[in-house]
Amino acid sequence: MELKLQNGDYVPDGVGGLRRVWGREALLQRVFYKLMARRGQFPFWEDLGSRLWQLGQIPPADREAAAAQYVTEALADEPELSVRNVTLTWEASTAEITVELNFRGETLAVSAQIQ
Repeated sequence: MELKLQNGDYVPDGVGGLRRVWGREALLQRVFYKLMARRGQFPFWEDLGSRLWQLGQIPPADREAAAAQYVTEALADEPELSVRNVTLTWEASTAEITVELNFRGETLAVSAQIQ
């Protein structure tokens, strides 16, 4: 069970508390957070996050392979989760990444924009 995040803020439950999420919704929220957080920005948790924000510094031909590597690194501490596929679409200075995951035999997908 985790607190629900939406647009970087906790979501109120309407009665003075915060909304919580469980199961698949909690897992997908955690995955999204790990992919979007910049790796190395948390002094006491240096392995939290990904290096996806660095993709713009990589030659275009190598970006998709680097994205797959960065996603795998970011999710390494999720033992029941494996990365099936990473698709990267690059337009100008913005990238759209779609990650397909395997969780206990079920396929889950997470998409996000990277700037």
